[in-house]
Amino acid sequence: MSDGQQARERILAAAAALVGEVGIEGTSIRDVCAAAGVTPPTVYHYFGDKRGLLDAVVADGFERYLAEKRRRRPSADPVADLRRGWNGHVEFGLRNPAFYGLMYGGVRTGQHPAALEGERILRRIVERIAEAGLLRVTVDQAVQTVHAATVGTTILLIGNPDAPGAEGLSERNREAAFDAVLITRPDADHGGLPAEAEKLVALVAQTPDAPLTPGERGILLELLAKLARAKA
Repeated sequence: MSDGQQARERILAAAAALVGEVGIEGTSIRDVCAAAGVTPPTVYHYFGDKRGLLDAVVADGFERYLAEKRRRRPSADPVADLRRGWNGHVEFGLRNPAFYGLMYGGVRTGQHPAALEGERILRRIVERIAEAGLLRVTVDQAVQTVHAATVGTTILLIGNPDAPGAEGLSERNREAAFDAVLITRPDADHGGLPAEAEKLVALVAQTPDAPLTPGERGILLELLAKLARAKA
């Protein structure tokens, strides 16, 4: 590793430690320089400004989290993979609240690149669920629903983890979000009409240009969903 790379790594490590100790607002370029043993021009050379430094800190930390997700092989059950992804996301946020705030909190003109990578991983899982015929909405709708629910739940728990009702909140919100976008997998011995109804729900939900009025589509989906839940 070159001297420049070593200096950059020291700066990132110092900034990450300070963000964890004193938060985003309490972290200054001066303190980062003192901790890393560099001068301000060195920080500006590598990161441009404080926002650039903080973005690099988040990217470095989240990269480790994403590396674990990339190494995890997809299982035979994409719904189980989705549930595992939700749990891992929430756990990461609770372990790294300052970093998570940089990624998803505040006002940004767009998502942090690290957050976008996480959303791409989510989309690949949802696409597998769609291929299995287990989505009741489009892939885009499912991705946005699950993503919004996961981020919202994590931010709520970071902000007030001991609030009344916080215990079990992640699990409750996870299952509510999944119920909104997923079709319950039919049991092996159900077969017949319920299984076929589930396939039709997925087909209608993923065909937005079908010649149906919004009212007709809603009634059809409601009736098919009832049939899909029926016990043979």
